[in-house]
Amino acid sequence: MAILSKLGRYQDTGLLVMRAGIGFMMIMHGYTKLFAGPDKWTKLGTNMKYFGVHAYPEVWGFMAAASETVGGLFLILGFFFRPSAFFLMCTMIVAAASHLYKGQAFMEASHPIELAFVFFGLFIIGPGVHSVDKG
Repeated sequence: MAILSKLGRYQDTGLLVMRAGIGFMMIMHGYTKLFAGPDKWTKLGTNMKYFGVHAYPEVWGFMAAASETVGGLFLILGFFFRPSAFFLMCTMIVAAASHLYKGQAFMEASHPIELAFVFFGLFIIGPGVHSVDKG
């Protein structure tokens, strides 16, 4: 399999493809929340109660929606990449906790758990050469 042995040359391209796909999906998840307004932000922000935080749910909800929307865009661009990956990871941890504390099955929380691991990995790896931050 000579072709497969040469794919290592394209690690940064593979990282770009992954950043673009995941970033686009995060934008799609986040922009409806971001533009839904304060009522939606408050509803989202109340999930911080699972971490003992009860103050300012509207602010926390806005931050989650902005993390998904703006963080997704920054993930694609490779701009403020590590902070974006970190905030997206935190948002996914809260989302997973919300599913689990509501008594939903573990598989209901599996998607945000998986994404938390992806964002943690991206945080460690960095954006690669095809980015504004240039690795």
